[in-house]
Amino acid sequence: MKKFAAWAILLLGVTYFVLPLIGMTEFSLSMRRGEYSFDAYAKVLADPQFRQTFGYSVIMSLMTIAVGVLLVVPTAFWVQLRLPQIRPLIEFITLLPLVIPAIVTVFGYIRLYNTSSWLPLTGSLWGTNFLLLMGYSTLSLPYMYRAVDTGLRAIDVRTLTEAAQSLGAGWVLILARVIMPNVLVAVLSGAFVTFAIVMGEFTMAALLNRPAFGPYLQLMGANKAYEPFALAVIAFAITWACMGLFQLVTRFSKHTKAAG
Repeated sequence: MKKFAAWAILLLGVTYFVLPLIGMTEFSLSMRRGEYSFDAYAKVLADPQFRQTFGYSVIMSLMTIAVGVLLVVPTAFWVQLRLPQIRPLIEFITLLPLVIPAIVTVFGYIRLYNTSSWLPLTGSLWGTNFLLLMGYSTLSLPYMYRAVDTGLRAIDVRTLTEAAQSLGAGWVLILARVIMPNVLVAVLSGAFVTFAIVMGEFTMAALLNRPAFGPYLQLMGANKAYEPFALAVIAFAITWACMGLFQLVTRFSKHTKAAG
């Protein structure tokens, strides 16, 4: 009876998530009356604005991941190694982006860094891009930090560090050649979540007036019928592709460690 109930709940959950996806995909293929076609997808992919916004968001995603890794890995490593007593404080700080809405953060940026302020970042293209990059890094901080912190807790950081130091390695070499390979799967986990967040983010990009994928998706939804559903399917496919890549990297990493 318990097994039947478990399968019934699983089937209900799968139905709840799969049916809307099937309906969305079916509608995105119905642009041509009376038959299924990829006309909506062709229009979306042929749109220069799609290529521009998608490329911009991909670049911002990669830059956000780089900033997150450079900020989080050394911080989490040092907290794990030397300052475990401040872990609750660090965890509280990294949770703040989940509590403070993105619209509050971006309005703070606009207020502090507008053209009449002491540091007019919003008055230039690179300055606005930098603010958006910092905003994205803030939004992804809770996920990146927890992924890396979990990876660091799974290894003996102190022993690895002392062994590397005994061989003459400095801190940069320890981080690059000892710590990073051991937490690579955790870093990739945070990186894929960060990629998904940046690709779908709307508020910051819209208020800073940057050509990102999120505002483009909203604009299409307000003015088109079939194309927004095609875009949603594409975004969903990108998310699942990231999850698949993460699974492949995790499996490859396990096989490599076992072989070693």
